[in-house]
Amino acid sequence: MYSPAIRKILKAKGIKAGDRISVRKKGKTVEGLLMPKTGFSDPDSVVVKLDNGYNIGIRHEKGTLISRSKKKEPGEILEEEKFEMGKIRKSLLKVKFDPKKPKVTLLSVGGTISSRVDYRTGGVYALETPQELLHNIPELADIVNLKMRSPFTKMSEDMDHEDWQELAKHVARELNSGKKGVIITHGTDTLHYTAAALSFFLGNLSKPVVLVGSQRSSDRGSSDAGMNLICASHVATGKIAEVGTCMHGSTNDDYCHFIRGTKVRKMHTSRRDAFRPINESPLTRVWPDGKTEVMNRNHRTRGEGKVEVDARFEPRVALIKVYPGSDPDMIEYYVKKGYRGFVLEVPGLGHAPTKVARKPWTEIIKKYTEKGITFVCAPQTIYGRINPNVYTNLRLLYHDAGAIPGEDMLPETAYVKLGWVLGHTRDPKKVREMMLTNYAGEITRRTEMDTFSDEGLNE
Repeated sequence: MYSPAIRKILKAKGIKAGDRISVRKKGKTVEGLLMPKTGFSDPDSVVVKLDNGYNIGIRHEKGTLISRSKKKEPGEILEEEKFEMGKIRKSLLKVKFDPKKPKVTLLSVGGTISSRVDYRTGGVYALETPQELLHNIPELADIVNLKMRSPFTKMSEDMDHEDWQELAKHVARELNSGKKGVIITHGTDTLHYTAAALSFFLGNLSKPVVLVGSQRSSDRGSSDAGMNLICASHVATGKIAEVGTCMHGSTNDDYCHFIRGTKVRKMHTSRRDAFRPINESPLTRVWPDGKTEVMNRNHRTRGEGKVEVDARFEPRVALIKVYPGSDPDMIEYYVKKGYRGFVLEVPGLGHAPTKVARKPWTEIIKKYTEKGITFVCAPQTIYGRINPNVYTNLRLLYHDAGAIPGEDMLPETAYVKLGWVLGHTRDPKKVREMMLTNYAGEITRRTEMDTFSDEGLNE
């Protein structure tokens, strides 16, 4: 809530949140939409959304003048047209998808990309129809005939394996109904977990499944939402039949990368090119005009056949980081709660403290491995792979204690895969066999040098 002084001025002039105002201070005038005050902002500062989409806070001091603006806002509502808060006006929804274009389903499960900002209130609203999406990104009409569904809406950090299972069923249903491909709009924070899960859950995949998000909200001039969706639409109608993510490939608005779902990781909190392929090249580079460059020929191609859902999953799996001084007694806690498996993020080539350490891990790993509980080690370095044979301590961990080397799997991918494997079997020999089997491109035969960081992205 704004300060009493500001509220008094707004009330006297009949100004409400969403109205266009003019603020004059020290000889300078700013115009835009009055935003509601958040609980974190200065109550003595007026927040105005500028025409370029960015917000600015102007501290109210003696001599500051606030008034209604006489200037019309962009896209002013016609007087004869009824305005409903949070809705796009019907007069702006005249553009339709072309029924002759390839049929693609967009499954919206939340995230910045599947919402829009109401500039009158600053509130964020979920898109409800394909026409709303087309109003924001009209280029889509030249690429696909899009149908939108929303199986559920969640912040990505609130999702779990049951959401992955439900999403897999929706994807299979759409692909088996004749759609060319499926696009999934999703929050970015855990997008790579969902991509890995769908990679294992969807069997006999013969069409593209493209997960897409945006790092910048649609009210910002630097939003990546539009281009990401345009490129994702090209991928969804393309020849590569894989689960993957399609996001900015650079900080510019030039191209996107389609990255395999088991080899992708969010590597930055806010950059538009935050999603990177790990230990392999992107599958393709795709431009907004549809130009596509294949960068990795190790992929499945479009075909026929019914997509099958195999989403059995054991949720009692923990992902734990091993660090200097870490206490392995935490394993006891999880075991008492019934956990059946652990993915350990381990340093270097795959080390964990041995019996000469003050808090050895190898002994507790051996203890519970002999009781049928699985331990998989994945590289904490992210890039590179586990090698159980280089040092003596590595041999103690993998050959004596019985941990499974996770090859070059990402820790997050290994976590999802172990839950999926334990959903199928608890036989220790079978679990080991399945964890070391490459099902969805999660294990590469050899790690190429040019796949480290940016080296393989500029080929």
